[in-house]
Parts: sequence; structure tokens; C-alpha cells
Amino acid sequence: MKILCDVHISLKVAKFFQSKGIETEHVNQMLDKWFTKDNDICDYADKNNFTVLTKDKDFKDSHFIRQTPKKLIKVSLGNISTNSLILIFDKTLEQMKFLFTKDDKCYVEINQDDIIIID
Repeated sequence: MKILCDVHISLKVAKFFQSKGIETEHVNQMLDKWFTKDNDICDYADKNNFTVLTKDKDFKDSHFIRQTPKKLIKVSLGNISTNSLILIFDKTLEQMKFLFTKDDKCYVEINQDDIIIID
């Protein structure tokens, strides 16, 4: 599993995944930093087998309409603290690792009531 964190995901979340031995990059530290266009993020993720982690609905639309990014985790939790988000990822990490080791496309959405998985 490899994760590419979008602009609105805290660097602290990226460091959490790195501490768990997961290759993780953050858009703010690569490409055109926070100026990177969504299409460029999708292309980079797909070419390098990254799962995009985002809060941005545009990525969800792109995933289902244009089939890119192939692998996506969409956080739909509203205004949640970074520490609370990390706790959620810590609890679901093994399940997500399994899903995102496949080469096929996969979509996970984390909301207040549930974790939705479409693969």
C-alpha cells in the first residue's frame, strides 16, 4: 500500500502512515506543491500505484466518471481533528492495507456512520 495525501490532509496524517511502514507522500512536498492540479495528482498516483487520500469530492467524481485515480480513500467527516482522523485510520489500517494491495481500482469512503468500500 502506498498513499498520496492531498493538500487538505495534514502532514501529521502522512507521518502517521510512514510510522506504520507505509510509503506515503504528501502533495505539498512534491509535484507543484499546493498548486498541483487534480489531474496531475491522479496521473502521478496511477503511474506510481499510489492510493489518493483526500477530502475533495472532485476526486470521487473523477474516480467514478474518468476511472482515475484508480485507488481512492475519501474522507467525508466534516471538521474533524487530525488526531481523531489518525485514530480512525489506526483502527481500520489492516482492512485498508488488504484492499489497496490489489491492482484493481478501489474506493473507500469514511463518513460519520460507516466505512463504504467499493472495489
